[in-house]
Formats: sequence, structure tokens, C-alpha cells
Amino acid sequence: MKLWKRAAGALKDHRSIWISAVSRRSVYRSPDLEAALIRATSHDESRVDYKNVQRVFAWVRTSPNYLRPFVEAISARMERTGSWPVALKGLMLMHGVFYCKVPAVHKIGCLPFDFSNFSDSHTSHNKAWGYNMLIRSYFAFLDHKSTFLYASAKTAAASTSMMADLTTLQEMQSLLDLLLRIKPQTTAMRRAELVLEAMDCVVIEIFNIYSKICKLIASVLSLIAQDSTEAAMALSAIHQANKQADELSQFFEMCRIIGVLNASEFPKVEWVPVEDIEVIRRVVDGQIPMRPKTSLADEGTSGRAVTVTETPGSAPSQTGQQRLLTTIVTDKWEVFDDDEDEWSSSLGTWSIVSTTTAAAATTPAYRNNHHVQPYYRQEIPDFITF
Repeated sequence: MKLWKRAAGALKDHRSIWISAVSRRSVYRSPDLEAALIRATSHDESRVDYKNVQRVFAWVRTSPNYLRPFVEAISARMERTGSWPVALKGLMLMHGVFYCKVPAVHKIGCLPFDFSNFSDSHTSHNKAWGYNMLIRSYFAFLDHKSTFLYASAKTAAASTSMMADLTTLQEMQSLLDLLLRIKPQTTAMRRAELVLEAMDCVVIEIFNIYSKICKLIASVLSLIAQDSTEAAMALSAIHQANKQADELSQFFEMCRIIGVLNASEFPKVEWVPVEDIEVIRRVVDGQIPMRPKTSLADEGTSGRAVTVTETPGSAPSQTGQQRLLTTIVTDKWEVFDDDEDEWSSSLGTWSIVSTTTAAAATTPAYRNNHHVQPYYRQEIPDFITF
């Protein structure tokens, strides 16, 4: 980055910090939190201030009362910026806040700023269009995720029926579609450290979303209900899952090539067998009678995938004998533990490191070339004394 551009960005950051320092503290404003947020979302595209990133997370986790000042501060910061590094750091910061284990975060709803038409105002369009697309795609995912978390919090006590599982599966697949659109578009972007940092966050999120999709598909395949509507929804979801499996393979191959660390050991992507798809299709077409729902709780199937197939020897004859369905337990599916409680904030990083796979457990979640000490050794600021 040119020296004058870096200097101009640093001056803007210092001016914003000075303004926040002389501003009056109120219920909706915390100058210290704002200063940490400004440093965490600086104009410098060559480095990340991990210490201040963790300071922001510490404030949000300390008390729900700090969530409102955070939302106000990041909204004002993002709405004023025309710089892609500031915008991208702000999105990564917002992404990390979703995993701070603060229930109030799920009540945010739509993001408090809009990057759907973001355009960098400091770089020519020929150089900035790829960054603009990356930020718009990242924003679209986070906005959809935030809305989904809000809706899920309102319906947390709803029925856990198969229809509810199918609805959740469709939402998860929509989120995965949005995630797969977040990718560097140009050669220069693939060498940018900040972009690779953002892609690490995206890959970790895919671990979470894909594990939930696997478990939901296993649950859906374990029971073909008496409602043909549910069977039709299941068939559509499975076709979508196979399509996404192809896209996932290509996406992670691209991530490995450009050097995204968390994509280096991603497990093999599995496809739903054609035989299972054919059986469900025949259920939808009415060629196979549907059996009542049954529970697999007593069958010792925990942690394994379950499919529905036709009972051997029950092929229909010319006399009209019907085929029956039976539940088959298979080890073909590799299901990940997606409990969000096991997603811990990795100190000194932007995002949340999944402990559920070997790849996420053994691979750093960021490219820390600056050797910043983890923030847990720093004192938490005094929140009481004004």
C-alpha cells in the first residue's frame, strides 16, 4: 500500500479516536469501547489489531448493557466508511460477536448497517470491484444469519417435528449458498493477508453450517413421514445437498490453492447415495406406501447417519405386492458435532475455532504474522470508574 494512503488512513483513525474520547459517555455510548472498535477496524490493510479485537469481544461478553453501545458504534463506523479494509474488518468483527455466547446478540435482527451496494471510494473501480463484491457477499451472509438467529430465538420453544427440521435444513442450505459466494475474485486479492483472514472466518463458519446440514439430513432420512409434502421437501433438500457437495469440493480446493489455513484439512465431502434419492422419489410419486414415524432413540444410532431404503425381497410383483420401507443405519455420512457451546473464542484471533474436527482443532484460525500476544494476559479495562 502506498505510504501516503496509509498515512491518510492513520490520520482518519486518530481523528475518530479523538472524537470518541471527548464525547460524552451515555447509555448508548462508551468512548473506551468505541476507541477499541476503531482500532480493530483501522484503515491499515496490512495488519490486524488482534488485541483490540479481543477487547471488543471482552466488552460484549462482560455485560449485555455493552451490546447497545457496540451496535451504535459499529453502525456509525460502517455507515461513514468508504474503505474496503475498514468494511471487511467490521464484518469480521460482527461475525465474531455472533459467537460471544451472549443471548442478547441473537436479538439484533437485521444488521444495523447496509453494505448491499458497498463501493470503495478510495480506489479505482478496476482495482476495487473484487473487494466490493467480497464485502457485499459477506454482508449478505451475515445479515441473513443475524435475521435467522433472531427468528430462531423467537421460536426456540417450537415443536421439533420433521417439518421443523426440514424448514431449518432449508435455512441452513440458504446460508451455505451465501457462504459459497464469498470468495476472492482477482489474483491480487488472493495474496492479500486481510482477505485470507476473512476467508479463514468463512471456512470456520462452513464447518458449523455443514455439520448442521449433515445432521439434519441424517434426521430427515431416518424418517419418511406419512405426509407426502414432507417427503417432497426432503427430496428437494437432498438434491440441493448433493449440488452443494459439488460446490463445496470446488470451494475448498480453491481455498487450499490460495493458502487459506483452515481449508487445508477439510474432511471429504459426502453425497447422498442415488439409491436413497430414488426411494424418496418413489415415495413422493406414491409408488411406495409411507410408514408411520418411528423413533430411533432406542436403536443405538447416536452419531451415525440413517437412510431409508427398500426391504430386500419385497420387490413388487405383477400381483400388486407393495414394497416396504425399512431403516438402515450407515456409516457413510461423516457427521460433525455442531454444538455451538463447543465453539470457543480463540484468544488472539478474529473468529471462533471449531473443536469438532481435526482440521479446526489443529489449525490456527488466523494468519498471525505479527506475533501479537494473546489478549487474555492483558488487564480488562475498568468498566466502573468513569
